[in-house]
This record gives sequence, structure tokens and C-alpha cells, in this order.
Amino acid sequence: MADLIRSTVNHPRAADTPVPARYARTSRWLHWLMAGLVILAYILINCRGWFPKGSTPRTLFVQGHFWIGLLVLALLLPRLLARLRSPAPPLQPPLAPLMQLLSKVTHLALYGFLLVQPLMGLMVVLLERGGIPLGGLTLASPFALDKAMAENIEAAHVFLGEAFYYVIGLHIAAALWHHFYLRDSVLKRML
Repeated sequence: MADLIRSTVNHPRAADTPVPARYARTSRWLHWLMAGLVILAYILINCRGWFPKGSTPRTLFVQGHFWIGLLVLALLLPRLLARLRSPAPPLQPPLAPLMQLLSKVTHLALYGFLLVQPLMGLMVVLLERGGIPLGGLTLASPFALDKAMAENIEAAHVFLGEAFYYVIGLHIAAALWHHFYLRDSVLKRML
């Protein structure tokens, strides 16, 4: 009996403990929050063209895009830690090996996007403006002004942002395909 108690204490998920059917609450909450923030960042940057260059509304849309990108970057580490702390619940029924590989590659690409896009946006602002505007103050850049490099990074930022429409679309389409066609637990695990 003592061995059974010890093994249960040392191993939080004993063999007879059911495996959760959904991701942990923190992982689910961060997933949907970050999805909403990415959508909002895309909306803001794509709708800035409604306003003339130099206008206050256009500046607010661009700055909103920037700050939301930084928020996504700030939430990435907590999201990764939550994901490591509570691994993905098993999929019912399990995926074929090729589908598992495609899923992992897509998820790695999405996490890479959540890291690289905001970092590139931050680098553009630091190199182009010499700092981050904070109301009437400016948080000074550790880098010298380099508008040519800022333009190159911004071009990559725009290209990657457009490319990821397709990766994000694939992710959404796959979740819906799993839910409605395969009728497995992929989407249910994140709800």
C-alpha cells in the first residue's frame, strides 16, 4: 500500500488517473487571446490605408499594430511555458505518422511566426526611429539609426506577414477539417 501511495505522490498522473481531454485552461486561454491579437494586428495594419499618410488615425492604427505585436511577443514565453507544463492531450483517434509530422511542422512555424514577426517589427522601429515612442518620451534604441537596414527588415516583415496568411489559414482549415470531416478531438481539445 505504501508503494502505491508513494508512486502516486511522485507521479501526478498515475496509470489509473484519466488523461485530460482538453488542453490546460491557461494554454487554451493564451491560444485564443493570442489568436485574437494576431487577427487584430492584421486588421490594424491592413486598414491603415483607409486614412491619409501622416494623419492621426493612420498613426494610431500603425502604433496599435506595433503595440499589439509587442504584446504577442510578451505572451509567447508564458504560452510556451504553459504548453511545456501541460503537454497536449492525446488525440482521439490518433493521427497517422505523416499527419503528426505535418501538425508539428505547422505548429513550429506558427510559434516561429509569433516570435520573429514582433521582433522584426521592433527592430524596424528601433533602427528607423532611434527608439520606441512612449507618449511624449522615447525609449532609446541600443542600435544606431540605419534606415536602409530598417527598410530591408520591414520588407521581410511584410513578406512573412503575407506568407503567414496561408499558414494561419491552413491551421484553421485543418482544425475545421478535423472537427467536421474526421470528427476527431483536435478542435475539442482547445475549446
